[in-house]
Amino acid sequence: MAAGTTPIFTVTPNFGWGTTALATANTAKDGTGTVLTCFTAGANGAFVQSIRFRPAGTNIATVVRVFINNGSTNATAGNNILRDEITASAITLSEVAAVTNFELPLNITLPAGYKVNVTVGTTISAGLYCSVVGGDY
Repeated sequence: MAAGTTPIFTVTPNFGWGTTALATANTAKDGTGTVLTCFTAGANGAFVQSIRFRPAGTNIATVVRVFINNGSTNATAGNNILRDEITASAITLSEVAAVTNFELPLNITLPAGYKVNVTVGTTISAGLYCSVVGGDY
């Protein structure tokens, strides 16, 4: 089988985000349970550059887990893989100082319909918003 020799570039920007703040604990390490979908690859697949988490307010520390889902139900563990995780430190909302964002570089190619799902390890009061920078092929 011949290898591709021509670089591939995205055609359409795809900037995904969760529509709510992620706040409810999910201790499952297999991508099942309550997840927030932050990105869905287009009809020809997608490239995902990075994912960023922004506190919605004051939160205790937690871990954020990033799962890749094959586009089917996340209730089946075999449809998910834990891609990465990051510690989100405790944050106190301030009107005089910026809150810290937490960002993970992913730099991965996803097949058509695959999703980026996220969870948090402990329940946090204000929650975290997620946004994903990518592009569809």
